[in-house]
Amino acid sequence: MTNRWRRALAAVSGAVALVILWMATRKTDLTALVGGGKVSAAGWQTLATYGIFLAAMFVLVASIGRRAPPPVQVQTPVEKRKLSRRTVVASVLILLMIPVTLVVCVGLFGRTHYYITALLVMLECMLPFFMVFEGRRPQARELTIIAVLCALGVAGRAAFFMLPQFKPVMALTIIAGVAFGGETGFLVGAMTMLASNVLFSQGPWTPFQMFSMGIIGFLAGVLFRKGWLRRSRGALAMFGGIVTFVIYGAIMNPVSALIYGAEMNWQTLLTYYITGFPMDCVHACATVIFLLLLAEPM
Repeated sequence: MTNRWRRALAAVSGAVALVILWMATRKTDLTALVGGGKVSAAGWQTLATYGIFLAAMFVLVASIGRRAPPPVQVQTPVEKRKLSRRTVVASVLILLMIPVTLVVCVGLFGRTHYYITALLVMLECMLPFFMVFEGRRPQARELTIIAVLCALGVAGRAAFFMLPQFKPVMALTIIAGVAFGGETGFLVGAMTMLASNVLFSQGPWTPFQMFSMGIIGFLAGVLFRKGWLRRSRGALAMFGGIVTFVIYGAIMNPVSALIYGAEMNWQTLLTYYITGFPMDCVHACATVIFLLLLAEPM
């Protein structure tokens, strides 16, 4: 495909995504989309529109052409793309142990004793981080920067408290994963959600927020290490916009149904996805904006 066609495809898909995003954020009466735990006709139309939006986002990412060489390295050299054994072990811990912990704790405690679940998730997300330092002596400035990233995430979430879901947390988590590795990205995302919920209220949703945000930081670090994610502002912004829907929203929307005791069936899940999509759009917009502003200088 020539560069001209790629640019045209990027422009069309980007325009389609922006129009649908504008329409989604303007929806104020979400009750018209669902009723009695079922999806209405308007809800099915809206769901189809959301599917077109996600498809347009993927086409936009695929059609963005490579521009002039940037002044800094934006991809990991080929000879360094092999994942270390510690990262593979960390992947098992994050992708297997933590989901099992969440399922078991929900089965045992239900919506109570969520502090125990959050503590277990916190300990499990710190293990991969400690494994990174095995065999080497980390400098104090590296630990300080990681602590500052967590503090910035907490402060940023508090600073934008008046704007629901418009927060810089995911942007900082992705930056941490790309800069310091997937294990650190997971730790920054999970710890930021745990610490900031001291201000925004703890609840049974906290462990799931920790896992959802942490897995995004881990995935950003691994994809960058494998050379599949570039460190340019555009690539990071598109990555942040997509994972908001396919990871964070895909996890937290059904969790909301689980927490509030709704009957779990596909109709109920669809109603939560449909009504949660406008808020996911706001979250995605915030992530894209903050990555465009912060990725280059940070």
